[in-house]
Amino acid sequence: MREPVFTETLQIAMVVRDLEATMRTYVEDYGIGPWQIYEFRPDNVARLGEDGPEIDSACRLALTRVGSVFWELIQPLDDRSIYAEFLASKGEGVHHVAVGGRGFEETLAVARANGRRVIHGGVYDGATFAYLSTDEDLKVVTEIFDWPDGLEQEPDAVYPPA
Repeated sequence: MREPVFTETLQIAMVVRDLEATMRTYVEDYGIGPWQIYEFRPDNVARLGEDGPEIDSACRLALTRVGSVFWELIQPLDDRSIYAEFLASKGEGVHHVAVGGRGFEETLAVARANGRRVIHGGVYDGATFAYLSTDEDLKVVTEIFDWPDGLEQEPDAVYPPA
């Protein structure tokens, strides 16, 4: 057996129609939160070279930690993004899983050697992310990060408000 490419699960991401309503359910019904909210737009995310047409898109997302894993909720703010396409074809649900392991470039090279593509990616506030088309063989899209040591990002908002 070969050495694993992915060695830890960092994040589980769900696409939702209504971010606020979904956060409210997590907080009020399950005690999961608080959530840090970010907005990704063409003016604050530098596009990563994708293996396909680039689409300017926008979304609001919220993150919280459940144990050692981040949970992410993503609401598309357009009708053409990867998230909007997911909602239209599959409805709300798990969109991707973020993993750690080998370095960003090495993981990207392994994925490409296995015939996988970068289907979405960018650089936001110092962190690089890429979604890999591993849904074709692993049955879920995989996200990888290049997160510099010491990088901290300030959310646009927090739910519930303090």
